[in-house]
Amino acid sequence: MASVDMALASEALPREGASDGRLLELCRAGDPRAFARLVALHEGMVFNLAARLLGDPEEAKDAAQEVFLQVFRTLGRFEGRSSLRTWIFRIVVNHCRNRQRWWRRRKKDRCCAIEDLTPAQEARLPAGPESESPYEYARRGEEARQVQAALLRLSFDHRAILILREIQGLSCEQVAAALRVPEGTVKSRLARARDALRLQLEGTLLRARP
Repeated sequence: MASVDMALASEALPREGASDGRLLELCRAGDPRAFARLVALHEGMVFNLAARLLGDPEEAKDAAQEVFLQVFRTLGRFEGRSSLRTWIFRIVVNHCRNRQRWWRRRKKDRCCAIEDLTPAQEARLPAGPESESPYEYARRGEEARQVQAALLRLSFDHRAILILREIQGLSCEQVAAALRVPEGTVKSRLARARDALRLQLEGTLLRARP
């Protein structure tokens, strides 16, 4: 009977864009296809976030695998107080924070260019107008590289909050849930992080002047 129920569940996998509830139900029931769907829906986001936080694409690949292993092991403890996406964000940030501490103990700080941070389908710059010239496209690419380099010079907490709010597009409430801090803390930390990033970018411009 259990195998019949599992087969029926597998046939009833929710489509992409459906609510997380049914997918979580199937994952908790042990449906491997459901967990594969969960990974497929979130792997780009997980890799992209890990790559921006760590600044190393190879480390980000390892981090993504370990994050989903942790998701698989702890999914039964997910209480639904936040969205599944926000919960996974929390796991990624915590894993990357621990990974960076490991690097620091071994004096292994690395960074790379923005185009190396994600697979081709994730690394594309936001589409510009169809009339955009190759020069304008290259300029936007250079600006993106400068921003990523500046982010990597910030503290991990400042980098994380800027990426979650400004790049991933989470609300302050969602960032607070992902980082497990009060929303007021998010707002004050975000203001300091923006100031720190602005100083880094101004320093980059000054160094680039002849």
